[in-house]
Amino acid sequence: MIRSTLGRAIALPAATAIAIGMAGCGAANEPSGDGGSGLSGTISGAGASSQEAAQQAWVAGFNKANPDATVNYDPIGSGGGREQFAAGGSDFGGTDAYLDDEELEASKERCKGDVVEIPAYISPVAVVYNLEGVDELNLKPQTIAKIFNQEIKNWNDPEIAEDNPDAELPDKAITPVNRSDESGTTENFLEYLTATAGDAWPHEPSGEWPVKGGEAAAQTSGVVNAVKGGDGTIGYADASQAGDLGTAKVGVGDEFVEYSPEAAAAVVDSSERAEGRGDTSFAFDVARDTTEAGTYPIVLVSYMMACANYDDQEKADLVSAYLSYIISEEGQQTSAENAGSAPISDELREQIEPVVDGISAG
Repeated sequence: MIRSTLGRAIALPAATAIAIGMAGCGAANEPSGDGGSGLSGTISGAGASSQEAAQQAWVAGFNKANPDATVNYDPIGSGGGREQFAAGGSDFGGTDAYLDDEELEASKERCKGDVVEIPAYISPVAVVYNLEGVDELNLKPQTIAKIFNQEIKNWNDPEIAEDNPDAELPDKAITPVNRSDESGTTENFLEYLTATAGDAWPHEPSGEWPVKGGEAAAQTSGVVNAVKGGDGTIGYADASQAGDLGTAKVGVGDEFVEYSPEAAAAVVDSSERAEGRGDTSFAFDVARDTTEAGTYPIVLVSYMMACANYDDQEKADLVSAYLSYIISEEGQQTSAENAGSAPISDELREQIEPVVDGISAG
């Protein structure tokens, strides 16, 4: 199946990093209102820009109980996050596509042992558009593929009109917008097109956009701003950052499904864990080609990456404490409220808690 979503020091750029003080937790790595056990120090992470809003909320929530330590998160993109983590330039990372075989081996070498991969953020990837006078839009997978492959070039194309009989589609050129940087969001979007669009999408999934032309922008915010700044534009972005842009319903089986955290979570629940990656990896092969009613298949499973063992006990305790908060009910609810993500299930939490609690030094 298609993989998804699920050295020397490299300084993280302070200008773009999220840096909020926080302290470690108790022995069970659970936040407490009395300030925890007084862990201190600094850990730094980098990665998926789709996690930016969630990371801000997680750090702020953790800070309430833990004021004596600092966590930095630089939303440089999934590709950069995986590269920095594997090189030893960050203590943890965020990525919208799990480590490939080469990246996993490099990360194991850096960690001198097992790598922790846990789903921390489940979110639909919205097909966002800005088209004056069109408030609702239905798009089949093949139609989406042809638009982004620049084969369908006008909004009143018969293939679009067929599924939108009540819309007044203008005679206007389509401007597709894609990510210019290596991106887990791109990889998840391309995996969806590969799994569902057939011959209409002839490109292999990758974090790099494969089609020349169109408009390109860096990071999630860049794509959203580019779509917002045009008329006739269409792009893809983490749904939590879609704002007031139009979002297309996508064809699933015989219906068109609007994105929602619940519809995204339903796809993950029906997906299988990737094989052969070890007990500390909870990477999932997402069922992109589902036809089950009420599911939204353009979804990213965004992961946290960490070492199972660190050279430094202070860092191990802080990473374990922070990840423990992220996957807790409180942390997942905080993310849902502030970033529109779908909370992980209690069943999944029970499976990954021992791995997070087991992060240690030595």
